[in-house]
Amino acid sequence: MTQKIRVIVADDHVCVRVGVSRLLQSAPHIQIVGEASDTQALAELLDNFACDVVVSDIGMAGIHGGSNAVSFLRRLLRERPHPCVVVLTMISHAHMLSGLLHIGVSGIVDKRDTTSALIEAIEAAMAGCVYLSDQARYAIEDADTPPQPRAGVLSAREWEVFQLYVQGLAVHEIAARLQRSGKTISTQKRSAMRKLGLETENDLIGYARQIGLA
Repeated sequence: MTQKIRVIVADDHVCVRVGVSRLLQSAPHIQIVGEASDTQALAELLDNFACDVVVSDIGMAGIHGGSNAVSFLRRLLRERPHPCVVVLTMISHAHMLSGLLHIGVSGIVDKRDTTSALIEAIEAAMAGCVYLSDQARYAIEDADTPPQPRAGVLSAREWEVFQLYVQGLAVHEIAARLQRSGKTISTQKRSAMRKLGLETENDLIGYARQIGLA
């Protein structure tokens, strides 16, 4: 039996925590090991429970009374080893989102994209990829001078194409399933490979096997 992905959910709004936890509990390969309403509670959970992925808002009160959790997440991501971090937010400021990528978060999911994107973000994080939900990606791309996120950031669409391709679907089959052009699918596939540092089809299949997708 494959070990479940152990997740802690952190958000200062109880309705968000409940909704996110219910969504994740519907996925048979994910286990909620704790919920936190602030960074102090999150730190205590991390001290007491093994965790693979932290899903966290950044608007929670900081341990030392700050107005956000970014400083705590930055310290967490400097530790070795550390859990992956997926940020769940309504922030759409491009440089703020880019800054989260630069401190090492594995994914950013806009709360408007939660239902479809959060489980994908967790899976991508566990596969060693960086994930942006659609709204987060749009915010960065629409900036007048787009900030440069760290290498390896796969968009939601690129990750979707990557998963289907390594499952054995041809480009034209993926295009039909996703209702996109074959040219678009080919471009997204090449972009995903470039961001992951994969040069050949054999590299792609080998990488997929390493992370358990093939």
